[in-house]
Amino acid sequence: MSEVSPTRMNLLSRRSQLGLAVRGVDLLQKKRDALVREFFAIVEETLKARTRLNKAAAEAHRALLVAKAFDGPENLETLSLSVPPLSSVGVEIENVWGTRVPRLTSGGSEVPAAARVSTEQQSTGLGASGLTFSPVALGGRIIDAQAAFKNLAQAFIRVANTESRLRRIGEEIKKTARRVNALEQAVIPGIRSQIRSIQQVLDQQEQEDIFRLKRIKGKIMARDASHQQADSAD
Repeated sequence: MSEVSPTRMNLLSRRSQLGLAVRGVDLLQKKRDALVREFFAIVEETLKARTRLNKAAAEAHRALLVAKAFDGPENLETLSLSVPPLSSVGVEIENVWGTRVPRLTSGGSEVPAAARVSTEQQSTGLGASGLTFSPVALGGRIIDAQAAFKNLAQAFIRVANTESRLRRIGEEIKKTARRVNALEQAVIPGIRSQIRSIQQVLDQQEQEDIFRLKRIKGKIMARDASHQQADSAD
C-alpha cells in the first residue's frame, strides 16, 4: 500500500478503514459459508436429477426400439413430425446472499407410465397423456415413445437447471474466497502496518515536543534565575 502522511487525521482514517475491512471479512465469510451450504444441497439434487435422467433415457430408448419393431420406422418418422416443441421454458433469477442464481422453469410435467396410451386407445388418436400425432398412421407404441421422450426432455431441463445453478454458485464461492483472502492477507495487514507506522511517527513527534518543551522551560527558568541574581546584586 502507498505511504501516507503521518498525521492524526490519517491515523483516524486508517483505523476507520481497518474496522470496515474487518466487518467486510466477517460478512464475506458468512456469505461464503451460506453459499457452500447451498452448493452441497444442490450437489445432492444434481445427483438425483442425473439418476432420473439416466432412467428416462433408458426408458425412451426402449420405447423407441419397441415402436420401431411394432409400428415400423416409416410410421415412426411420420408421427415424429407432429411432436410439438417444448414450451413454457423460462428462467427465474434467485438471490442467494447477493448472488444472482438462475433457475430454469418449465410448464411441462412428467407423463407417468399409467397415463400413456394403451392399445384400446390406438383408434382414438389421443391417449390420456394428451400427446398429438399425425392422423396418417396410428401407433400406440409410438405415442408411448413420444411420451417417454417428453419425459426425457423434462429430465434434461432439470439437469441443466441444477448444473447451471451449481456452476454459478461454485464460481461465486471462488470469487468470495479470493476476496476474503485478499482482505485477510493483503488489505488488513497493510492498513495495520500503516497504522503502526503513523503511530510510531506521532509518538516520536510527541516525545520530541516534550523534550523541546522541557528545554524551553529550562531556558526560561535559567533566565529567570539569572535575573534574580542580578537584582540581588544591585
